[in-house]
Amino acid sequence: MKKIEIMDTTVRDGEQTKAVSFKREEKLVIVKRLLADVGVSRCEVASARVSPEEQKALAMIMDWASASGFEKQIEVLSFTDYCKSVDWLLPTGCRRINLLTKGSQKHCELQLKKSLEQHLQDVRRTVDYAHEKGFGCNVYLEDWSNGVRNSPDYVWKMLEAYAGFGFERILLPD
Repeated sequence: MKKIEIMDTTVRDGEQTKAVSFKREEKLVIVKRLLADVGVSRCEVASARVSPEEQKALAMIMDWASASGFEKQIEVLSFTDYCKSVDWLLPTGCRRINLLTKGSQKHCELQLKKSLEQHLQDVRRTVDYAHEKGFGCNVYLEDWSNGVRNSPDYVWKMLEAYAGFGFERILLPD
């Protein structure tokens, strides 16, 4: 049987929109409605390491989610930074990350100034640390559509490597 999942990013993305900044309580109300009333599969509610206030909001959301049986449906955008994002998340109770990686050779080489092999080593190190700390991990391939168009071998090598990294989902945003 096929299953369609919907991951909502409203409370994370809203923070990236000019003149939009949700208060903790507003984030909680939105997440409650999306998960409990609308039936959204998962909510990505924050970006790791943004601010202490964002960390407090995440902890409040996780208190509700844990008490209501939704703790596995709360996720956070995290970064390929070995332990920094994971350690930032630990006190919040959130144990689900969506790891942002470079899905095109151009982004990898120009933004990170790294080869695919170096980037994969960084990703593996971050994922291994997250797994050691009890986190479930998904992965984003940022700019993957340009990667497929301009450097398909890069994307396929990345996906082949990711097949052995223990990711639950591979996310293809653009």
